[in-house]
Amino acid sequence: MNLDFLFYPKSVAVIGASNKEGKIGNAIMKNLVNYGFKGKIYPINVKEEQVLGLKAYKSILDVPENVDVAVIAVPSKFVPDIIDQCGQKGVKGAVVISAGFKEAGKADLEEELVKRARKWGIRVVGPNCLGITNIEVTFDVTFNPPERQARPEFGGIAFMSQSGAFGAAILDWAARHEVGMSKFISLGNMADLDESDFMEYLKDDPKTKVITAYLEGVKDGRKFLKAANAATRKKPVIVLKSGRTEAGAKAAASHTGSLAGSYAIYEAAFEQTGVLNAKSMRQLFNYAKVLAMQKPANGDRVAIVTNGGGAGVMMSDGIIEKGMKMAELSEETKQKFAKAIEEGVLPHHMSYRNPIDIIGDAPSTRYELAMRYALEDENVDVLVVIALFQSPALDEGIVEKLAKMQEYGKPIVFVAPGGRYPEEMARRIEKVGIPVFETVEDGVEAVYALVKYGKYLKEL
Repeated sequence: MNLDFLFYPKSVAVIGASNKEGKIGNAIMKNLVNYGFKGKIYPINVKEEQVLGLKAYKSILDVPENVDVAVIAVPSKFVPDIIDQCGQKGVKGAVVISAGFKEAGKADLEEELVKRARKWGIRVVGPNCLGITNIEVTFDVTFNPPERQARPEFGGIAFMSQSGAFGAAILDWAARHEVGMSKFISLGNMADLDESDFMEYLKDDPKTKVITAYLEGVKDGRKFLKAANAATRKKPVIVLKSGRTEAGAKAAASHTGSLAGSYAIYEAAFEQTGVLNAKSMRQLFNYAKVLAMQKPANGDRVAIVTNGGGAGVMMSDGIIEKGMKMAELSEETKQKFAKAIEEGVLPHHMSYRNPIDIIGDAPSTRYELAMRYALEDENVDVLVVIALFQSPALDEGIVEKLAKMQEYGKPIVFVAPGGRYPEEMARRIEKVGIPVFETVEDGVEAVYALVKYGKYLKEL
């Protein structure tokens, strides 16, 4: 499944392009122009001579050069005929923003759209979607303006969503937390291309490290199982499935015309194929972020290094409650700690049972020693580092010390609760490749994702 023509086009036509503020066709044009798309942009508008300073054409058939992708934002009743024109022009992919199809009770109109697209060999995203984005090449044919919805930096997380609004929230969140994304796909009604097609494409996309999705229903169960099974062998797949209740399933049917189906069946399918099942937006964020930045764990034994005893206890509870284990430190490791205490390198009143509590006056040098001892222990699969940056003793050298810890090749999760200063330090730590989480609960979920996916890969 090679869909590069959709994500790396050399030219795009916007059918329904407009100079009028507030129109979808105007917003799409602005995003293409302002975001810096390097290819050719052809506005299609029957009345205008120019749109945003670019020469406009009355029909896509009037465009003198080839067009790779057509973005369609006109009333739904005109879409099938426009697809025919795109076919005559040799367009390879169409992103149909227009609503008013299956979700509005017009299944026959959607079937006609697909029939015409298939006749010409055009692959369709949507209809009833927000659009698609390839952040790597600044190709953005979504319609939310940048002042309302920020764009993230380029990175390893791809996200597809059956809800445009939810997709926009994810992009906004990623931008705010400086989490890099590769590609975004608003699936809409999935009249042609569905979640399985995009999963198949993204599994082979070298720019995507983690595939994430918000789904209300799967179009073809067998196809999904096959695609998910192939994808999870190569990279993590995380799905937030809504429509878990009867009320939610009814809402999904009226939203994108999806048949939500039994949630228990989805849970079993996810478990069987190694898909990580997120139950909330925040959980989806946590899983995606940690798996994009750290390799999966080889086991479920967790060590904790903390300068706050209470946070260490909370993390221990969370680890056990999620079915993981607190690592039993080896005798050799305990002797290293005992010797360092005896020599005055570490304080007498610290605890080197797991959690390793290096107490509130710990500078970064104390963290470095404790982290090294934990990571050198063969009984430790994952290291959690908790830092309460409110302590004046903890200096900024922690960033450099953490960067060095990656030489051990074990996954590390960092937790930094608090406000402005911890958040500033978190962004600096993430720049050296260690994911940082705001709460103990988020940190527990991140560790769980590393352990769960690692276990799946081991069992293959």
